[in-house]
Order: sequence, then C-alpha cells, then structure tokens
Amino acid sequence: QLQASGGGLVQAGDSLRLSCAASGRTIRSYSMAWFRQAPGKEREFVAAISRGGSGTSYGESVKGRFTISRDNAKNTVYLQMNSLKPEDTAVYYCAASNAAWGTVAWGIGDRDSAMDYWGKGTLVTVSS
Repeated sequence: QLQASGGGLVQAGDSLRLSCAASGRTIRSYSMAWFRQAPGKEREFVAAISRGGSGTSYGESVKGRFTISRDNAKNTVYLQMNSLKPEDTAVYYCAASNAAWGTVAWGIGDRDSAMDYWGKGTLVTVSS
C-alpha cells in the first residue's frame, strides 16, 4: 500500500515536500513515480526515480522546480516542489512500477498502465 502525504494550501512561490510511504511491501525493487491530476484535466506524469535512485525523469512543466528522491531504508519516496505555481494545483499520486525504466521514465509505451501500484493522492493547492 502506498500513501502520499504532505499536501496543503500554499502561496505561489512557496515550497512543499510530498512523501509517499509504502507499507506491506518494499519499494526497493520498484521504480517510483509521481503523477498529478488537476480538476477537469487528464492525469499528468510529474517525475520518476529508478530503483536505486541513480536515474530520474521529470515532466516538462516541473523540470528545474521539482526534485524526486527516495530513501529505500525508510521505504519512502519524496517530491520536493519549489517555486510552486497556481497551475501546480492538483491531487498528487505516487505509484510503483516493475516495468522497464524506459517506460517509466520516458513513457515508451503506456506509462500509466505500467504502474503496478497506486497510492491515494494528496491535494496540493497553490494560490496566486
């Protein structure tokens, strides 16, 4: 089970760190990813990190502002979000995947379908 936390209401320009804690299984053998879905919009890929943490990938809209990291010892993945914008407002979900890194990182194939587990989301609201 994956549980995202850390969301909240912040102002534009603020920072926020989301956490995704896994229970009942270890995330060590999974690539991990963050997605988000804004009201009325399709789910969007935000970031991914490889099993060992050496590889990362970001969606174009968050590059340079968001950083994904993982602590396998704590069975937790993080998303550090800086310079938040109102358009970052969304429910953020974490997910775990056994798929090839190319699929998870660059969406080669159906990235969403490649996720084996999804967590419950956490709402991030950025006011202008």
